[in-house]
Amino acid sequence: MKKASIIMILGSLLLLGLFKFPLWNIMLGAPQYPEPLGINIYINGIQGMNEFDIQNIDGLNHYIGMKTLPKPEDMWEFTVFPIVIGSMAVLGILIGILSYFKKVNYKWFLGWLVLMTILGILGMYDFNAWMIDYGTNLDPNAIMKLQNPDGTPMSYKPPLFGHKKMLNFDAFSYPAMGGYLMSAGMLFTLVAFFLGKRVKTITQ
Repeated sequence: MKKASIIMILGSLLLLGLFKFPLWNIMLGAPQYPEPLGINIYINGIQGMNEFDIQNIDGLNHYIGMKTLPKPEDMWEFTVFPIVIGSMAVLGILIGILSYFKKVNYKWFLGWLVLMTILGILGMYDFNAWMIDYGTNLDPNAIMKLQNPDGTPMSYKPPLFGHKKMLNFDAFSYPAMGGYLMSAGMLFTLVAFFLGKRVKTITQ
């Protein structure tokens, strides 16, 4: 059980990587940009991949009526997400320590994982809702007003995951290092649960 507890602690510690590394990355490539434009989405804000990427993306968005990319103070998520991630990391470490000293059993590992999964789904839902608003709630006085073949206004929502063609831009949206560390942490927790369950079965 001690090995399972240590794995649980290590998995929880991996969440702290989100305070250093970006959770998600969106890249925009087009013929006029030999070096693609990109943004890294952290749990506490958005940064450009290169020095002028944010400025260039906002400049392009201005022509089609999209909002400027949000600053940390513009979105409550950038205040709440660090608190949630920090709290879940501390809770996971605490469960691991208590398990190490046989104060709680392996089922707490699964409870933590279920809670983290629910929070992750809610976070992705919120992220997707923000991108829908960002890509569809356009300024009616924009310089360029483009329409789909059926006459409806064109949407510029980036993909939640994967690739999407938007005009002459190729948009790519994938997890970044922080996202992979979080996934690894959750996988560690799942391993800790099954290992703890196995040990419990053997000792019965």
